[in-house]
Amino acid sequence: MTPDGGGTGAGCAGERERTARAALTRILEPGEEHGGRWLREFGAEGLLGLLTSRNCLEGVLTGATERRIRGLRARAVGVEPERDLDAVRALGGRFIVPGDTEWPSQLNDLADARPVGLWVRGLPDLRKWALRSVAVVGARACTAYGAHMAATLGSGLAERGWVVVSGAAFGVDGSAHRGALSAGGATVAVLACGVDVAYPRGHGTLIGRIVEQGLVIGELPPGGHPTPSRFVLRNRVIAALTRGTVVVEAEHRSGSLVTARSAQRLGRYTIGVPGPATSGLSAGVHNLLRGEGVLVTDAAEVVELIGAMGELAPAHSGPVLPRDLLDPVARRVLEALPARGAVNGQDIARDAGTTGDEALGKLYELHSLGFVERAGEGWRLTITAKRGSNVRRGGA
Repeated sequence: MTPDGGGTGAGCAGERERTARAALTRILEPGEEHGGRWLREFGAEGLLGLLTSRNCLEGVLTGATERRIRGLRARAVGVEPERDLDAVRALGGRFIVPGDTEWPSQLNDLADARPVGLWVRGLPDLRKWALRSVAVVGARACTAYGAHMAATLGSGLAERGWVVVSGAAFGVDGSAHRGALSAGGATVAVLACGVDVAYPRGHGTLIGRIVEQGLVIGELPPGGHPTPSRFVLRNRVIAALTRGTVVVEAEHRSGSLVTARSAQRLGRYTIGVPGPATSGLSAGVHNLLRGEGVLVTDAAEVVELIGAMGELAPAHSGPVLPRDLLDPVARRVLEALPARGAVNGQDIARDAGTTGDEALGKLYELHSLGFVERAGEGWRLTITAKRGSNVRRGGA
């Protein structure tokens, strides 16, 4: 089951606004708050006009040094937004901006760090998908346990109609995407490069599958290359886009914790999957859980936390043993028998706190159920009962 999709890229923003914002994605770095403030003050067309003019901008673009302004103007030289827009259309994609019907309004929570626009590949409507989405992130060099948990969460969430959002990286990200795809579900990859770039290269096939079955989105124009800072800034989009962020495995300095901290600042749920206390790859997650993070062990618990009222996870319990079905007196009689050797009925009645007749009746009942057997004038546990959970769990 997948959420409703079918986005076509049609929007409400004017084409001049869209073209100006497309140009600005080549000039401004993702998440640049100064740039976001300038956008708010001058508008996309106005800001682009300033950056491509020869006018002195010192004091006009507040927060920017003369050196920074020169750098921005150098980037603005030769920018061809129409070419970028044509390139993404040739891939079957689109460029969406604030004001479009497909724009996810929760991204506006990022304020001046909001994306200038998003380059999108895939058919579904991003806004609709984002309304019921959850991020699953974690270590690139994850353990087999981490990969298994990420894939299980991905498939479990997809089966429950949730969109799995991640960063298409090696390790936990890739496993979460594959889990969702294997369940025939919905998944979104948020890239730190152009949506026409397969990065990492080893995930070219995976990213292609996500384009066919889900969505691939990014802030950089076609051909944009990733950098360490862009990976970090990409995480704020993952956090803002989703209802909550699940961290599967992460060291203390993991970029996945950046996503979780962004989610906390935005008022989203932060969620962690526990691992071995001795594992360095789970140290960051455990630190998150000691704070505001919520511990989960499966997809049902994630949905219970971030879903609608009534989407409760099933209660967890151990297996029901035959002795669990006994009435209280029969259990006391059974517990009165030693692990080894036989004992007479009167001693059993005394230790069970009941009468001799009642103890004898329960012993015959336990005999018919296969728990005890006669041993001369006394009673003892059967071999089957001994192999089950010991009646005296601390020993004989």
